[in-house]
Amino acid sequence: INKQPIRARARESAGEDAFDHTYKEKEGPKPPRIIVWKNVILMTLLHIGAFYGVFVVPSASRLTLLWSVLCFLISALGVTAGAHRLWSHRSYKATLPLKIFLGVANSMAFQNDIFEWARDHRVHHKYSETDADPHNAVRGFFFAHIGWLLVRKHPDVIEKGRKLELTDLLADKVVMFQRKHYKLSVLVMCFFIPTIVPWYLWGESLWVAYFVPTLLRYTLVLNATWLVNSAAHMWGNRPYDKNINPRENKFVTFSAIGEGFHNYHHTFPYDYATSEFGCKLNLTTCFIDFMCFLGLAKDRKKVSRDLVLARIQRTGDGSYRSG
Repeated sequence: INKQPIRARARESAGEDAFDHTYKEKEGPKPPRIIVWKNVILMTLLHIGAFYGVFVVPSASRLTLLWSVLCFLISALGVTAGAHRLWSHRSYKATLPLKIFLGVANSMAFQNDIFEWARDHRVHHKYSETDADPHNAVRGFFFAHIGWLLVRKHPDVIEKGRKLELTDLLADKVVMFQRKHYKLSVLVMCFFIPTIVPWYLWGESLWVAYFVPTLLRYTLVLNATWLVNSAAHMWGNRPYDKNINPRENKFVTFSAIGEGFHNYHHTFPYDYATSEFGCKLNLTTCFIDFMCFLGLAKDRKKVSRDLVLARIQRTGDGSYRSG
């Protein structure tokens, strides 16, 4: 009942997320790539710790493994249902209790605060696969996946980010509260709670609790998110728009709990489900639907079936299969 397949509303939303065809990359040599060595060292240590965590998994109790899965899902929802679909695209509305939960979950994911994440994501959609795209996939898999976090941003990314309309984020008290207290919230939610709960409640060793539900879980959520920027921009079919790079990628759909329908998402970025197939392989959509059932969310924006079919006929690559 709360879904809005109204074309006028869809067009209004699309303007905020639509690719800017007027943008032209500057001619001449590209600016030098400046490596941020602190990030390189921290990411290297994190992945070494996570790799070690894989070998610690057999030592973890069943409750600890279940806790790790729960922390993965909460973290992922903080990104997918929170920073992405709610705050970046405004594809549905959330009540204050749900916003608080998603804000806390987002701190557990530790992928920059909501304001910065949403700002960069709006720039990504508006200038996708150009110099102004923070994780421009044209620069290769490694850059789109993690490399963009290891170097200084291209000047165009910074310039375009400053020009975006962000008043909705600045006016959101949950977003601003999290931004103000981000470091503390990350220490508590991403590192302290995932480690302490297994140790305190069921006697797991701090060693196992730190390396499995904390470091390994955190690293898996990071890479699941990064695969949307890398793999889902390179491998898969393009049933909705063959003129853009984003693809439909089932592996990314599974690992990122519903974010791999990426050709659809870049074609219709204002659709709350990021897919036309409802909850199929899309845990995030199931979560949002359940929140609506509980009265904690409303006004889900959805593309009409007629509009989807018309777009498939007009710009699809011919690979479309219903369902």
